[in-house]
Amino acid sequence: MLNKAPKLKSTIRAKAKININVSSDSEAMIELLTLLFLNNLVEEAKTKAFEEKCATIRAQHVRAVSKKVLKKARG
Repeated sequence: MLNKAPKLKSTIRAKAKININVSSDSEAMIELLTLLFLNNLVEEAKTKAFEEKCATIRAQHVRAVSKKVLKKARG
């Protein structure tokens, strides 16, 4: 069984230049958005791997679709 995704609060604070307070509601929203983004990335990479008749998703498939997914995530 998979473990629960790690909390992002410490990661956000570590990457921020200043100390930012993140409420638990905001933290949950950030986690959900991150998981949705990763899910979209994996789905696109899976499609790319299927087009190339490959059974596994490789780094090259993820790199090939990452720009497209990032553009879609911006809105």
